[in-house]
Amino acid sequence: MRTAHFPPVIHFSYLGRTGVVSATGPHCELACAHCGGHYLKAMLSPAEALRRARTPDAPASWLVSGGCDRRGRVPLDEHGDLLQSLGSGARLVLHVGLVQPEEAPLIARHAAVVAFDMVGDRQTAREVMGLDVGLEDYLATYRALAQEARVVPHLCIGLHGGRLQGEWAAVEALAAEAPEELVFLVFSPTPGTAFAGCRPPPLEAVGDFLAWARVQLPKVPLGLGCMRPRGSYREGLDELAVHLGVNGIAVPTPAAVRAARERGLTIRREEECCVLH
Repeated sequence: MRTAHFPPVIHFSYLGRTGVVSATGPHCELACAHCGGHYLKAMLSPAEALRRARTPDAPASWLVSGGCDRRGRVPLDEHGDLLQSLGSGARLVLHVGLVQPEEAPLIARHAAVVAFDMVGDRQTAREVMGLDVGLEDYLATYRALAQEARVVPHLCIGLHGGRLQGEWAAVEALAAEAPEELVFLVFSPTPGTAFAGCRPPPLEAVGDFLAWARVQLPKVPLGLGCMRPRGSYREGLDELAVHLGVNGIAVPTPAAVRAARERGLTIRREEECCVLH
């Protein structure tokens, strides 16, 4: 499948020039069932990021993330000095959680792009993150941020322990908002988390969903983000995504490269976070 609304080009992002920092270090108050703070431990601390930003090989951009507080906020508004320092010499992608409307301008003023995770189902938010919030709360945050900055929503397929639940509602709601871009992630079981024993969603189900999303959003660039299962599953997913018309893949597998060449697509190699075009 290749949509007529886009040129025959696919963007492959390798992230080599984007540094990743957690504003809260390894700390997260939610300890979500799919993450448990595991991924924060691999990110630079604020002090480490500031030191690296002063070196000759400093990143051209930074992905600034962090753990959430009990309200589902990544408290980036409390780290203005960090954002100001890192942003003085690089572009910032700010990965935020839920925000109040009055907080959006404080966050957006530092951002080249805001990456925002959407959840389309209240039960999923409750059982995965421990938050009693629904799709309407995520839409309110998206709208508040979109008034202030370029926002790229992210949607994790199978977030509820590998089950698709609410993903369709999230895409339908976003279609009405006409986002500039949408990035899909895929649930990956992570050791040491509550969902460690779960399986990724079946590849066929992911393919069906991506095909449906492509039809629902014919003019919106769709990407496949870096958070997705590894190994043969990733190879199969990447190949499938190319054939289903995604516009970009972060850290693509050789299968994605082969599929793109087989389809005659022009490959644009990029060295920063996939939302920085």
